[in-house]
Amino acid sequence: MSSDGLITGNGVSRRSFLRTGVAAASGVSAMAAALSPLAGLKDLDEFSLDHWLKKHYKEMTPEEMETTLERIREEVEQRYAVRPDIRDIKPLDGVEFVYALNISRCIGCRRCVHACVAENNQSRSPEIQYIRVLKMEKGSINLETSDHHYDPPEVPEHDSYYMPVQCHQCKKPPCVKVCPVEATWQEADGITVIDYDWCIGCRYCEAACPYWARRFNFATPKLPKDKLNANMAYLSNRPRPKGVMEKCTFCLQRTREGRMPACLEVCPTGSRKFGNVLDPESEVSYILREKRIFVLKEEAGTLPRFFYYFDERGSRFHDPLIPLTVEGDTP
Repeated sequence: MSSDGLITGNGVSRRSFLRTGVAAASGVSAMAAALSPLAGLKDLDEFSLDHWLKKHYKEMTPEEMETTLERIREEVEQRYAVRPDIRDIKPLDGVEFVYALNISRCIGCRRCVHACVAENNQSRSPEIQYIRVLKMEKGSINLETSDHHYDPPEVPEHDSYYMPVQCHQCKKPPCVKVCPVEATWQEADGITVIDYDWCIGCRYCEAACPYWARRFNFATPKLPKDKLNANMAYLSNRPRPKGVMEKCTFCLQRTREGRMPACLEVCPTGSRKFGNVLDPESEVSYILREKRIFVLKEEAGTLPRFFYYFDERGSRFHDPLIPLTVEGDTP
């Protein structure tokens, strides 16, 4: 790390890399002109030298962060006619968040998907969704034959069960390792975050993720003014520009302040559980101790903080990995 910006694996900082290309330019105006082709990576009305030359998140002083937050407030207010309550919300001491999902109970209604979109200011056209709900055939766990485009008249469907998949907030996140400018990193509470101002849109992290949990803004995100969630955090649900990555952050704008993720609050079956695994009295700690647990793609070695579990055989929710023998039984 240097005062000139974050050092990449090649010993070149993000800002020194940009300066190399405009070394012949003199003055701020000449530098801005030289950088103008990069404006295509961002919304044209949002692009400024501040986006590219500001310090990395980890280097910013509280005063510099407040300046950045004020810039974002003004940008959001200009675009959506709402002044947002945006803050830089830090991790809590002694907290490591994990998510546990009971796939015996999930009915595939996708309410979690849409609550996530609404909470996190995701684009509506094209609609960006952080959660995929996979429909599986009972008696199997074959991701290759799963379907996340299912559209039946009602759910749950007979002989099917459902597996929601989102960012697993891995303890060993491959997405972090491949980012050439460290625009994404893991925080103390286990949440992997992205600084949208720092992201250069290379999509290496998207390719590295074994859970297909990251989304890229190929187009300028479209969010209707009346759909904006004004409760924002710098590292989570503030509006994103074109040309950057985004993903689930366990709704850190909520969870770091003692609330539950939006997807959990709308679940009609209680399938989703969330909490601090460092607290032995928490519900998630109990689940990890007492329930039948598995993680998706364990062979990838990512050590996810997102776990799946089952109700015991004999409960009203049948274990979906055991073929059904009773006609009409549902997950």
